[in-house]
Amino acid sequence: MNKITADDAPEPVGLYPHARRVGNLLFLSGVGPREKGTKEIPGVELNDAGEILSYDIEAQCHSVFKNVRTIVESSGSSWANIVDVTVFLTNMKDDFKTYNQLYAEYFADNQPCRTTVEISSLPTPIAIELKVIATMD
Repeated sequence: MNKITADDAPEPVGLYPHARRVGNLLFLSGVGPREKGTKEIPGVELNDAGEILSYDIEAQCHSVFKNVRTIVESSGSSWANIVDVTVFLTNMKDDFKTYNQLYAEYFADNQPCRTTVEISSLPTPIAIELKVIATMD
């Protein structure tokens, strides 16, 4: 099993690789919308205590899809090879419609299996995280 670190992707928030290759499958660790080299999260406004004041789910979706693409391509696979996506949202009621519209744009040509679940929180102040499986050529 090969551990993969994508140089252009945001640093993991814990002790885990961006991805692992097992045979012809690529398993990504959970990917959020943070930007590389910073703790900044697109579209998120925090108070002094680090609590979310407001967030823009559209900005976070674009960023998380960009980060997934970066990791998949840095690993030697491609967006077209994504076969399964698990999406974690912290606010299904308010965010699903926007997320679902953007997801449809990003995955118009490649339609992997998908599961979307609502969770109460994520390890950092983000509203979306993706867990992805892709094939390798």
